[in-house]
Amino acid sequence: MKNLILIGAGGHAKSCIDVIDSSKNFKILGLIDNTRTKKILDYKILGNDKYLDKFKNNKKILAFISIGFIKSPRTRIKIFNRIKKLKLKFPVVISKYAHVSKSSKILEGTIVHHFVVINSNAKIGFNSIINTSATIEHDVVVGNHCHISTGSILNGGVKVGDGTFIGSRTVVREGVKIGNNCIIGMGMIVKKDLKNFSVIK
Repeated sequence: MKNLILIGAGGHAKSCIDVIDSSKNFKILGLIDNTRTKKILDYKILGNDKYLDKFKNNKKILAFISIGFIKSPRTRIKIFNRIKKLKLKFPVVISKYAHVSKSSKILEGTIVHHFVVINSNAKIGFNSIINTSATIEHDVVVGNHCHISTGSILNGGVKVGDGTFIGSRTVVREGVKIGNNCIIGMGMIVKKDLKNFSVIK
């Protein structure tokens, strides 16, 4: 098992811990958080952001961002870049209960939650969240720093740009291209391409 520290101890962290524990690939050493000082789900809060500096260049410890993304990916991007400067590595975290095609590709720092389906030739960028029960169909491309929320469906050949949020139970028609930094609310049906910075609620 590889040693892992989590950055962020809010609600999303609880879901991440559950997925990480299910995989049995990692040993969680604790969490980093600026506002909490107590345990979360029996895991210690090690310290605040400054505590991260202690792990600089440590090749025996992996880092993972357990802060969610709803309104903006800015916080996750900022932390991702900081951890990169510390020369720590990110794992890919995949739930034991997810189905991920062997022909798909998932980059570092991304988490695949319980009951997700990622089908053939799909590509997921780094530092993204593929949340519970989402479906990523064949040949879909999801960019970096994205959040594909619970129960959402990206049909075949969909392209999602960097920093985009797709709300729970949203369905995107096959072949649609969604730009960078878009916000798509819960339960939407997306049939047409969307430009960068589009907001649909």
